[in-house]
Amino acid sequence: MAQFSLSARIERIEPSATIAMSARSAELQAAGKDVVNLTTGEPDFDTPEHIKEAARKALANGETKYTAVAGTVRLREAICRKLGRDSGLDYGPDDVVATCGAKHAIMNLFLVAADHGDEVVIPTPCWVTYPDVAQFCGAKPVYVDASIEDGFKINPEQLEEALTDRSRIFVINTPSNPTGAVYSAAELKALGEVLAKYPKVIIASDEIYEHITYGDAKHVSFPEACPELKDRTVIFNGVSKAYAMTGWRMGFSASHPELAKAMRKIQSQTTTNICSIAQAAAAAALDSELDNLKPMLEAFAARRAKVLQAFDDLEGVEIAAIDGAFYGFIEVGGAARQLAADGVIPEPSDKALAEHLLSEKLVSTVYGAAFKSKDPALRLSFATNDELLAKGLERLRAALG
Repeated sequence: MAQFSLSARIERIEPSATIAMSARSAELQAAGKDVVNLTTGEPDFDTPEHIKEAARKALANGETKYTAVAGTVRLREAICRKLGRDSGLDYGPDDVVATCGAKHAIMNLFLVAADHGDEVVIPTPCWVTYPDVAQFCGAKPVYVDASIEDGFKINPEQLEEALTDRSRIFVINTPSNPTGAVYSAAELKALGEVLAKYPKVIIASDEIYEHITYGDAKHVSFPEACPELKDRTVIFNGVSKAYAMTGWRMGFSASHPELAKAMRKIQSQTTTNICSIAQAAAAAALDSELDNLKPMLEAFAARRAKVLQAFDDLEGVEIAAIDGAFYGFIEVGGAARQLAADGVIPEPSDKALAEHLLSEKLVSTVYGAAFKSKDPALRLSFATNDELLAKGLERLRAALG
């Protein structure tokens, strides 16, 4: 058997828990089990036809060669128009880097801005990738716990306490994966007043769910709320969620040109450019009218209502308000303790509960510990069809009630 000596950096990270739980669901489904998979953050809608047509046209026109590392001028100009139209922000093509999804853009920033011993401040619960990318780069994640009572949003005092002279990146994700929290302009401005006192800190603003909000909640881009910090902010976004284009793998960063130059340098030695055909499709998407998104957003809103209702009356369970994105984040500490006391699960942890739900109840969720939740929780995605969602919610209610 071959034996390999792997790098220390690979030992510092874990595989994505969301992908791992989804893969386990797929294995059970392949074995003939009727598993309802509520793990994946992937809209169950098809990419709009005009976007696919743009890709077909690019292919027919022979747009199959290398492009600039940061993407075609056409795509980067479309990104700049989008940022101006949606958030009133002024960026030029040299400020933009097109990447293989927003995750790639985040990796680019962390590689250029975080060194060994530096600190990356991350409000939790958080998307699973942020801490591992920080650790891959040798930096230390510093967690700021947000509570369900505060709508899973941190306050300026908490941020002030977390920042030090070793802080290099502050991550803000609104709307939030996994909690659905959406920060208001006033809340972002209050955080910005703290960050203004720490000039070495770069603000990493993950805005991939910007168009998926509910009720009175509205997305505000961080530099829109804090224009004085625009030069220190890196926006991450893409087309995966709002345009149902997860497989096209097109994300982007928008930042100060010096940061963009550094990220192009990294990318020139990794992926170079992203797929030329995906770039053409993404440019068409970003220049689209948002009315194209209306049917998808209406479906998400209806499913959100069903998710909130499903857990409203269960003892030992509390669901967070879902102001954005397409996840329900459910605190399950009471239910987990009761199931452990009854001998149903081996310990009162959310991981044990999630594994029980998958193996015994055939419904797949992601456990809160993967998102650095301080309290036992489960995340479920309602980016799935209505029939599967109804079946999954029924199984979860039966198991947790």
